[in-house]
Order: sequence, then structure tokens, then C-alpha cells
Amino acid sequence: MSKHITLGGAATGPLAGVKVADFSAVFSGPICAGILGDQGADVIKVEAFTGDMMRRGLPQSNGMGSAFTTMNRNKRSLCVDLQNPKGKEIAAKLICNSDVVLENFRPGVMDRLGLGYDVFKHDQPKLIYASINGVGGHGPYAKRRVYDAVIQAISGFAALKGDAAPEMVNSLVCDKITSLTAAEAIVAALFQAERSGFGQKVDISMLDAALSFLWPDTMNNFTFLDPDVERVPYLDHSVFLHETKDGWIATMPVQDAEVYGVFRALGQAHLAEDERFIDQTARARHRDELRAIMDSAYRKFTTQQLSERFEAEDVPYSLINDRGDVIDDPQVEAMDALLTYQHPQAGLVRTPRPAAQYANTPSNIRTHTPALGEHNDQVLAELGYSRAQIDALHESEVVYLDPLSSG
Repeated sequence: MSKHITLGGAATGPLAGVKVADFSAVFSGPICAGILGDQGADVIKVEAFTGDMMRRGLPQSNGMGSAFTTMNRNKRSLCVDLQNPKGKEIAAKLICNSDVVLENFRPGVMDRLGLGYDVFKHDQPKLIYASINGVGGHGPYAKRRVYDAVIQAISGFAALKGDAAPEMVNSLVCDKITSLTAAEAIVAALFQAERSGFGQKVDISMLDAALSFLWPDTMNNFTFLDPDVERVPYLDHSVFLHETKDGWIATMPVQDAEVYGVFRALGQAHLAEDERFIDQTARARHRDELRAIMDSAYRKFTTQQLSERFEAEDVPYSLINDRGDVIDDPQVEAMDALLTYQHPQAGLVRTPRPAAQYANTPSNIRTHTPALGEHNDQVLAELGYSRAQIDALHESEVVYLDPLSSG
């Protein structure tokens, strides 16, 4: 069972009081802004009249896409026409009242809109202006449209399987890595701005984020450049998956004691004395032989038998959850890692809790994912617009409110 929560209340996270103008869409920016929102920031999601395309993603509940719902909680929505001079004026006022700007357009778009960093940096010296892009602003790929699969192909993600047939990771992994990188970069820049009194422009490319993520373990043959350094076989994480007598199990013994525990659990205790497998270096040099022995040994036991044996030997292991099994995993339940709340438009929603748990300034989920333009009037009033001016902006179609909005 997922823990049910009631929305409402004040922001309690460590970023409470920080205002973010979020012009980003799809995955990389919205996940980043969602992390900041979970940590207490007041995130204003700025959308065009068509809305973030992920609003239309499947599955849907009463017009609310599932991925969009997950990524955009703890935000308010302002729907404004940035091609309209009055719309640009609203966006500029929002930026002038924000601590952070986040955008993931192609390089140069915000400048052409008249909303680039240089417009604001002198009057707002502490402004953090974060731009997420595919491959940066220079180079032969800089003008391409770039999405997750393109970065998987360039960075080496698609080659991780290690043979001639490339394979994409079945997740928007490069978007998500970029989101995490961007969130950390923004918080670091905020910290520096508080200390120095000066903000800055922060550029985060998906390619940089992917390369940094992959390099320590998948590119280790390309780290040392002297010609006499040995090359090693590429990592193959399928070695951690094992077929049992009646199913599958995952183990990842790293330290010698854990490996020896596996040997004992599989009735192969003598292998701990075998010179080929006695330590990490030896096992790496003889990994094909060890894998053949292990594969044969695993198939002699049921999954339940191995679970009990590995538990007794303190071996790092787990049963392998199908996607639907994750919901009811006893550890997930014990942690209250999944929460449910009632959404005014989409109904009952399940979502992961904020990943970072703070003792003194707890992250919280306090507001539902907004409908398109749901907070137009609220945000405009905060920016100093009168009721009459707000009504005029609606009538002249400078701002837009989705009819399904609960606001």
C-alpha cells in the first residue's frame, strides 16, 4: 500500500523562499524544476497556449498525462503568449521577481525573445539563469534538434551492451541525468550567490552530463593515455543476473567477503582457495571461467532457496521485480517511498516521495500538478497587475486558462 497524503500547507524544504521561473518543457527541465519544487522552491511553470507537450502524453486521466503529472507537482502554471509584447512584458516581470530562471530551448531562443540573461544581469546581480541544451552552443551538432536518443547515441549509452548491435536504454536516461546535474548546479550557484552577492549564467548540456555519468566505469579504457597501460574488457552487468532452477535472481558481490559468501551459498566454498578467484584482480582476469561455474551452480537452486542462503551469508542480492511488483515491494512499503494524493482533475495519483529526506527542513508535496494556466490570476496579481488589467489580459488572449482547470 502507498501512503496517502493530504495536500496543502507551506513549503518546508531547504529552498523555501526561492522563486523559480521555469520556462522548460518535456523532461530535462521539468524534472529539474520538480526537484527544486520538492525542496521548497516556488516554481512558476511558464507555458505557451499549446502547453507542455507532455500534458498530452499517455496514459491520461481526465486530460492530465501521467508523466507530466509526476514531473510537475509542486508548481504553479502561468500560460502566456511570449510572441505577444504584453506576454513578454509579463515574462520579464516574472524574471525580475525570481531568483532562478530555468529554460531548455535551443541555444539563442530566449535571447531572440528578449528574455536572455544579458537583459537582466545588471539589474538582478544575484539572478541564477540556468540553460539546459543538447550539445552546447558550438560545434557541428549545435544546430540539430537533440533529444534523449540522440545523446544516447553520441555519448556511448547505446553501445553499453558491448556487441555490434546497439541498444537504447529503455528510459529517458540522458534527460534524467541532465535534470539531476542541473538541479545540483542551480543549488550550487544559489549558494555562491548568497555568499558573494552575485549570480551567474549556468549552462548544462545533456552531452556533458551523459559523458560525466558514463566515464568512471564505462570509459575506463580511455582514461590513461600512456601506451603501456593495459586495456580491460568492458563491464557487462548481465553478470549480476542469474537464472535459477525456477526463475531469476540478482546478486552483486563486490568485496572479497561477499564473493566468498556467494561461493559458500552455492556449495562452492572451495573456490575461495582457487588462485583464479582469490581476489578482485584475479577474478577480473578469469571472469569468463568464473561466470561459467557460477551460472551452472545457480541453476541447481530455486530462487527461494538462494534468497535464504544469501540472506544467511550477508550477500548483496534481490529478487527481480517486474514493474508492477515494485508497488508492493516490502522495502518500498516500509519506506513509504510511494505516496498517493487526490488530484482535483486527474483523481487519485501515485507518485514517489522526494528523494532527499531532510531532518530539519523536510521536503514535501504540497500542491497538485497544475492545469494549464491554473494560476494565471494569482501570479499576475503577485506581479502587481490589478483585477481589471488581469481581465483585460484574458480578453485580449495574452494569457490562457484551460477550461479543465480547477483554479
